[in-house]
Amino acid sequence: MSLSAVVRPRPVHLSADLLAAYLTGSFYFSSARGTLLADGVRAHVRATGGSHALAAAEALDAAATAGLPDPVVVGAVGFRPGARAGLVVPAVVRRAGAPADPRPPAVAPGTDWRVTPRPGPAAYTEGVRRALELIDGGELRKVVLARCLELTSASPVWVPALLARLVHADPACYAFAADVTAPGDPAPRTLVGASPELLVSRRGATVTANPLAGSAPRSGDDAVDRERIAALRASAKDLGEHAHTADRVAEVLAGFCTDLQVPDRPEVIGTPTMWHLSTRITGRLRDPADPAASALGLAEALHPTPAVCGVPAAGALAAIEALEPEDRGYYAGMAGWTGPDGDGEWAVAIRSAEVCDRTVRLFAGAGIVAGSDPGTELAETAAKFRTLLRAVGLTDVV
Repeated sequence: MSLSAVVRPRPVHLSADLLAAYLTGSFYFSSARGTLLADGVRAHVRATGGSHALAAAEALDAAATAGLPDPVVVGAVGFRPGARAGLVVPAVVRRAGAPADPRPPAVAPGTDWRVTPRPGPAAYTEGVRRALELIDGGELRKVVLARCLELTSASPVWVPALLARLVHADPACYAFAADVTAPGDPAPRTLVGASPELLVSRRGATVTANPLAGSAPRSGDDAVDRERIAALRASAKDLGEHAHTADRVAEVLAGFCTDLQVPDRPEVIGTPTMWHLSTRITGRLRDPADPAASALGLAEALHPTPAVCGVPAAGALAAIEALEPEDRGYYAGMAGWTGPDGDGEWAVAIRSAEVCDRTVRLFAGAGIVAGSDPGTELAETAAKFRTLLRAVGLTDVV
């Protein structure tokens, strides 16, 4: 399926009209910074010595030498170290402003959904209890445990309609759709999402990251939400969880930046379904010409942050491997783009799903720290599922 139907050449008005044939390499990314739409594959980008950034720099140099206009590397990288990546230099790139006046599509992404939890609620809360034992034993300080919902439609899922609904629900999000088709897939596979979390953005020598950690569900009642925001700001548990992530992001960026600005306390930001503790970190690069300091290089250095993995990272990855029955794939990885000047934008691939034919596979996670309650963490994942569930027309799932 082509994603061309969801973008216009001027300020973007999303719709799901007039779907063309699927083009390999289709990619969409939008944020307040603008919208990028790409189609076709000029070159695949495969990591050199484990570095996607170095491979991207080489591919962009080759594309520029060949005279390709506006060469960029676009796509997604999976969660685990060494996970598969879908990165390409596209054949055609179009740019537009940030999404404006988004309109929801008239056609639903799918029909007659069947929902299969993997694992079920009881198994997930048992996993949280086991994680708390590891934390109490001193092996971990934090681990993020995710669970999966597999949605099956009676008809093929229409990715542009799903994407358009996500952007309509939250035009301020980092929205993306990337072709991540792998050998053996029965049909094209697309990673689609509406992330609230900026992993890293680079514009010239200026670098910005916006880690989120510590969350509360949004109620829709103003008075209740004011209470939840106040409680989140005062919560020692959530502030501690957030500090793990903000401190780590600042530590990594300090290796690349001068004049790093890190606020003393997090703010609270909202999405249509959640409230999050948020710290916006900015800095200036020491050496903007270094390929490792490109937007993709910085994203690689930061990923995975404690917001989606845990502390310490190696122990958290091992716990995730042991306690999560489903491989995350691209969930909690990263999606975005990088240009030949090193500029670009990468979002944490949360509030995301992998779509293949009639199946939508989505995840939601919660940060487990000392003092976490299994039932509360289960409820947090249920709240985070709402972004994708509402986009396909489903009500909440426990």
